[in-house]
Amino acid sequence: MKGSLAFFGVILALFALIAAGGALFSVTQTEQALVLRFGEPVAGRGLITEPGLHFKIPFIENVIFLDNRILDVESPNLEVLASDNQRLEVDSFIRYRIVDPLRFYQSVGGIAGANNQLASVLNSAVRRVLSEANQQQIVRDERAGLMVKIRQQANLEARKFGVDVVDARIRRVDLPQQISEKVYGRMQTERAREAAEYRAQGAEQAQKITAKADRDVIVLKAEAQRRADQLKGEGDAERNRIFAEAFGRDPDFFAFYRSMQAYETAFKAGDTRFLVGPRSDFFRYFGTPSAGRAAEDQTPQKK
Repeated sequence: MKGSLAFFGVILALFALIAAGGALFSVTQTEQALVLRFGEPVAGRGLITEPGLHFKIPFIENVIFLDNRILDVESPNLEVLASDNQRLEVDSFIRYRIVDPLRFYQSVGGIAGANNQLASVLNSAVRRVLSEANQQQIVRDERAGLMVKIRQQANLEARKFGVDVVDARIRRVDLPQQISEKVYGRMQTERAREAAEYRAQGAEQAQKITAKADRDVIVLKAEAQRRADQLKGEGDAERNRIFAEAFGRDPDFFAFYRSMQAYETAFKAGDTRFLVGPRSDFFRYFGTPSAGRAAEDQTPQKK
């Protein structure tokens, strides 16, 4: 009998420990807890937002933990037709916060279900808003205003799920792949045309510069040649003047100098040969330097 009582005591103790463990739960700073009794929130403590240790009735009440931070939902690339019939690929996302945990739990069940629903809401809002704007407004002029409209329209639908959309953003707007390739092809063709035009203009300028440089070279050479000929003529004239003056002062020395030049020119190495007698007048200075004076003295005088 005592053994049975001890056994039942142990069972009761284990049951009490299990019940005590099931009656305690903790809420972190990033969570909020929803205490439900048979699927309905418990009056007075159905929503717990304070972090710490809390109690519930085991086996009767259960706790649903929900995130109280700002969550985000991204939309995959969405093809949108703008008001100017321009097809665009849009990448967008929204950020939301759970403001009605009970409605949130009853409508979508959890974060995964909420993300699926909100992704559809985001896609619908993006299509409606961007279909009323043209490409220039979407890409540049009114992008900020369009994001505000997307957030407002998404928030109207998101409130049904107990959430509040705090922000909506268009991350990227591009042309579809096929259209982008055509646009890039046209851009490359246009850039190639402009490059060819610039090269042609550069070649034309190069030819003009080269022609001008060649003309300047010819002019400079002609001017230099003219100046050289002028200086050479002046030098020759000055030389002839000096020679004439020297001849007037001392005809014998001038004759001697001219003979020395003739010897230098005649006796240069070469294939030309000529025969002349040793007593020729050409060699008169070989015998005596005063040959010119002697020849003049031997010239008969007229009476």
